[in-house]
Amino acid sequence: MTAKGLQRLEDELRTLKSVDRPAVIRAIAEAREHGDLSENAEYHAARDRQSFIEGRVLELESIVSSAEVIDPSTLTGTKVRFGAHIEVVDEETDKENAYQIVGVHEADIKQGLISISSPLAKALIGKDVGDTISVPAPGGDRSYEILKVTYR
Repeated sequence: MTAKGLQRLEDELRTLKSVDRPAVIRAIAEAREHGDLSENAEYHAARDRQSFIEGRVLELESIVSSAEVIDPSTLTGTKVRFGAHIEVVDEETDKENAYQIVGVHEADIKQGLISISSPLAKALIGKDVGDTISVPAPGGDRSYEILKVTYR
């Protein structure tokens, strides 16, 4: 996991514990004041939200406590490894895309962060600038050429 990814997870954990958890406790207390709990939709919704928050807190605590942080800025070269920022071009459409290979728990395709376990990352790992890779996709295999690899 990258340091940035770990920080995001720690921030989410802190928000869940200091903001969301107290808010849902207040919501449950307020819903209890409305009377019969068996027919109280607000109470049941608040309890469901509390269950989700507690589950996510446990999940995040587990991830954070066992996270191994890798600093990509200490890496060099043109071979693709974890943490690499990669620019590729789709050989069919000539569309260029930029990605960074990150840990499973920090992937966000909208931000160009792809999981180390994704098909694209698996195809990229170990390749070099100028190499062409083939990635299985629902509409058929896609071919990409690696244009640039940097570590920052």
